[in-house]
Amino acid sequence: MTGTLYLCATPIGNLEDMTFRGIRILKEVDLIAAEDTRNSIKLLNHFEIKTPMTSYHEYNKVEKGKMLVKRLLDGENIALITDAGTPGISDPGEELVAMCHEAGIFVTAVPGAAACITALTISGLSTRRFVFEAFLPADKKERQRVLEDLKGEMRTIIIYEAPHRLLRTLILLKETLGNRRLSICKELTKRHETVFGTTIDEAAAYYKEHEAKGEYVLIIEGRSDEERLKEEQEQWEKLPLKEHMEQYLKKGLSKKEAMKRVAKDRGVGKRDVYQMLLEQE
Repeated sequence: MTGTLYLCATPIGNLEDMTFRGIRILKEVDLIAAEDTRNSIKLLNHFEIKTPMTSYHEYNKVEKGKMLVKRLLDGENIALITDAGTPGISDPGEELVAMCHEAGIFVTAVPGAAACITALTISGLSTRRFVFEAFLPADKKERQRVLEDLKGEMRTIIIYEAPHRLLRTLILLKETLGNRRLSICKELTKRHETVFGTTIDEAAAYYKEHEAKGEYVLIIEGRSDEERLKEEQEQWEKLPLKEHMEQYLKKGLSKKEAMKRVAKDRGVGKRDVYQMLLEQE
């Protein structure tokens, strides 16, 4: 029989967030694959976990992934951990999981902390629908493409950012998304945990004067219905009224129904559309 790959979440700051099951699994498996063994040894020592460790990270994920899959196929159980949080979220763990699925190896999760969800729930912004973008791409063109995609996003947006790039990202967000509400979260679950409710404009102004320290989670308000409708109306207003009407008439709508649609698109009354059409004749 093949072994099992356990995705074990680890604390994102406070060691008390380590689960009883997580500790047990880490003690019982044959091997722990860690993003950074130098960092993870502190966690293992704290909970007196003696299980052997090996590194698995972005720079060795291909060869080490093959090795881990072979050991799993040989019947060993392996736990995958990241430096902090849930494996597979913004780290190469997702690629190991894909390799295991392809090889027919059973994968299960030992749930726990995730910085993106922790920040979202305490942000004060809408949690009903959200999109997680992790770190923005390093490549300038790819980064701009992602930001353009987010411009019309109506769900709450979650982004990770490093301190040395925070101000640049805030400026890019303002240029692309406009001045939206924003919560900046850092030091999550730690003694100096901070949730900074502000706007993109105010945050950029603040970090121009203050040095950014620590890892940041940005929770950004999605595009509002009002903003979307306003932009759509502005686009329709650029189109000549008769052309606007003609678009609906070509679809087979009656003149009355077409006028109703045009009025709704432009945010005006049906009588106003009728009057404007008369004036243009």
